[in-house]
Amino acid sequence: MNDSLFTGKLVRLAAQDPEKDAATIATWDKDTEYTRLLAVDPVTPPQLKNKRERLERMPNPHFYSFGVRTLADDKLIGFVALLRVNHVHGDAFVGIGMGDPAYRGKGYGTDAMNLILRYAFQELNLHRVSLDAVATNARAVRSYEKCGFVLEGQTRGTEFRNGIRDNIVSMGVLREEWESKQVKS
Repeated sequence: MNDSLFTGKLVRLAAQDPEKDAATIATWDKDTEYTRLLAVDPVTPPQLKNKRERLERMPNPHFYSFGVRTLADDKLIGFVALLRVNHVHGDAFVGIGMGDPAYRGKGYGTDAMNLILRYAFQELNLHRVSLDAVATNARAVRSYEKCGFVLEGQTRGTEFRNGIRDNIVSMGVLREEWESKQVKS
């Protein structure tokens, strides 16, 4: 695969190192904003071991996960993954998390999302990618819209974190929608 496929303006997507990355990812799970917006529970020592083992088990033809690293200093700042990849129907679900709070809201996540969409549409030849997001995470929703995602629905009162009940929005992007965004930018 071409390196430029995985290199954006601010970040690059890289294979994850189970020994090094599991501990970093586990520290992100202690950040209450991160866990609330990603709907994950705080990590325990057995879960840290689980994260390491899960990273070691890759690859899987239905799951592609990458670390998001800065171009400036190669720092691991997040992850992005294609889940439930269905090669027959050409669709997948995407998940993304900017674990390092210093890099949130500065375009790093949008850059990473565009890279994983490029991989999904140009390398895996998928037709559609979808995601779910906490409705009150306006920053993330705006980022997804910049990448071509459109609102497809909303599930009310699904998530409960820190005493707050949140809705979940479902969004999707088709290959031709994403391609038209690339031509304009």
